[in-house]
Amino acid sequence: MIDVVVPDEQEGTKAVVRSWLRQVGDLVFENEPLVELETDKVTQEVPAPASGVLAEIVLDTDAEAVPGAVLARISAEEEGVSAPAKAGAQEAKPAIPPSVEEAPLGAPGPRPSPGNREERLSPSVRRALQQHGIDASRIQGTGRDGRITREDVDRCVAEATVVSVGEPSTAQPRQFSPQDIPHDRMRLTIAENMARAVAEQPHVTAVFEADFTAIAAHKAAMAARGVKLSYTAYIVKAAAEAMAVAPAINGRWEKDRVAISPTVDIGVGTALGERGLVVPVVKDAGSLSLEEIGVRLDDLTSRARDGKLERSEVSGGSFTISNHGVSGSLLAAPIILHQGQAAILGVGKLEKRVVVRTVNGRDAMLIHPMAYVTLTIDHRVVDGHQTNAWLSRFVEILESWPAA
Repeated sequence: MIDVVVPDEQEGTKAVVRSWLRQVGDLVFENEPLVELETDKVTQEVPAPASGVLAEIVLDTDAEAVPGAVLARISAEEEGVSAPAKAGAQEAKPAIPPSVEEAPLGAPGPRPSPGNREERLSPSVRRALQQHGIDASRIQGTGRDGRITREDVDRCVAEATVVSVGEPSTAQPRQFSPQDIPHDRMRLTIAENMARAVAEQPHVTAVFEADFTAIAAHKAAMAARGVKLSYTAYIVKAAAEAMAVAPAINGRWEKDRVAISPTVDIGVGTALGERGLVVPVVKDAGSLSLEEIGVRLDDLTSRARDGKLERSEVSGGSFTISNHGVSGSLLAAPIILHQGQAAILGVGKLEKRVVVRTVNGRDAMLIHPMAYVTLTIDHRVVDGHQTNAWLSRFVEILESWPAA
């Protein structure tokens, strides 16, 4: 028996078996696509490592496929298959021109007749075509024997074009209106994650107001010394320190417990304009000084906008900050939780507002830099008491920041 295994390297955080292209008892050939795996980023085909008979499917459709796991087993000796069956399978296998046999895998193959193209579509490809209203006969397949793959469909959606079977060099626009924006893979992934988070985690939001007078004074004093810090650096530092009064804010829901992260790993939402949003993570922020957080943030956000972050730098967060105020928003609630986290902090636009303060024993109206701050929580993990305790401490840290 020869094992068919999940590739060690895959693009995406989690892979599942999307569809089997062959069934138990089928004759398979080396390098022939055998099964499709789908991650949150791509769909990939796993080819047969050898010719023989598909003897066993270990991971069925929708099963999680971790790197190195056994997907199926192939009998190289074709045990249990009669001679007539073998002959029938060989005869049923379409003849492939020598020029195609010698072509590398993934290169465009001959286009099968329209009559059998629909029959050769995998379930995931068929679903994607139906979802986006694409006619399969107008896509040039790049799989073996010209078969349409999920990548072909994704590419059509991203480019908003399809290719006529009879005219491979002529790209014709899909039936989009000029205002339509085709989904790219990042937008689809964001949509799936947001919908799943809302469906699985009960969101509750608390709103406080923070006075940034002390932070603004400290920031100006540091700048005079040549140390440039963003307001986000102060927010990250204050958020990390506030975890001490409500550790569950830095936790996550598990079936048998609330798991508290041993380190405070804070993700910071970073907008990429029309390209979407990424969340680089400041690892172990609780152990870093304000200046170290500032340096780390500058590096992460710069490389995020250049598309040069490593996968490890956008994963493993235990808490997230959405500083939506930098784009002008006063308040956003609820902010959708990052899956696997118990809370997310929202920070609105910093603006000068009239506030009432006690001066020499009397009320006085003053103008201070203020911002609304929100904490959206997974109510399975955190209650209102912990939410308000955390926000109270967070605001207290900001408003009592010591002078530089």
